[in-house]
Order: sequence, then structure tokens, then C-alpha cells
Amino acid sequence: MIENVTDANFVDAVENSDELVLVDFWASWCGPCKMLGPIFEEVSNEVEGVKFAKLNVDENPSTASRYRVGSIPTVLAVKNGRVVDTMVGFKPKAEIL
Repeated sequence: MIENVTDANFVDAVENSDELVLVDFWASWCGPCKMLGPIFEEVSNEVEGVKFAKLNVDENPSTASRYRVGSIPTVLAVKNGRVVDTMVGFKPKAEIL
């Protein structure tokens, strides 16, 4: 299951999570984001012990700016409030796993 996060709930949902959280920063007009979406969904159903979230950068520019997301799609791996890995651009399923 993927949780849609916003500027308002990002700290509680992602930064304060005890789990590793993969956050997909995306926008509705972004072609590569549309390609990554189904893959991200598929991975979220296959991987246990990891929380999955999506943040629309157009609707939530504050969080995208705070994390210096300059290109989308960007997937951040966040653990204990710290970014531990970053993937920029479309990635095949094997690279997300």
C-alpha cells in the first residue's frame, strides 16, 4: 500500500517513521513519473518491512524544496528522518528492489 503524503503530514508519516520509507516525488504532467508509478506500486506490494509513500511536487512544493528535489521522478529512501539513498529518474523494478 502506498500512502499519499503532503507538506502537512510528511514529518509524521515519513520522518518520524520507525520503518525505512521510500518516497516517490512525482507530478501528474511528468511522463517518466507515469512510467514509474505502476512499478512503484508493484514493488510496494512485494516488499515487506518498508513503507511506501508518494508526494505530488506541484501540490506540495515546500517538502520537495526542503529535500532539494530538482528533477522528477525522484525516490528518496528515508530512515529515522535521514535520507539514506536517492534515485533520480525512471528506474526499472530491479533497481528499486
